Amino acid sequence: MATIHPFLWFNLNAREARDFYLSVFKNAKALGETEFTDWVSGTNRTVPHATFDFELEGLRLTALNAGSMPAFNERLSLYIETSDQAETDYYYQALTADGGSEKPCGWLTDKYGVYWQVIPEVTLRLMGDPDREKADRVRQAMYGMTKIIVADLEAAYAGNA
Repeated sequence: MATIHPFLWFNLNAREARDFYLSVFKNAKALGETEFTDWVSGTNRTVPHATFDFELEGLRLTALNAGSMPAFNERLSLYIETSDQAETDYYYQALTADGGSEKPCGWLTDKYGVYWQVIPEVTLRLMGDPDREKADRVRQAMYGMTKIIVADLEAAYAGNA
């Protein structure tokens, strides 16, 4: 059976990034690594490469250590669905620590430039309500947030925001 897993290209700090993610996620483990050196096409120099396989909350990822490439961008993000505000706060704080940045609507970048979404489960449930007026109030409240605040979404849903 085929499997799909994210493959992330880092600029020579893949091991550091992998170790950071292993420290952030509670259910995380290193799966293996390989190291090799490649010649840079058209030059007389080599670049050290390495891949680091790891697992976060059941999702297998590979980090490649391979030199300069364009930066990550929001066209691809890793989505964390959280169960409550405490879990949302934990991941949002941990992933923005030491140089990450907050973005609108629960998005963020970590210190390696990887884009993440940290979204409480209740967000999609409230925004999916068949009562479009309630759902739209929730959506509008979310548009004004960086980290999602569940109590504020619930207040908007109830018409108390």
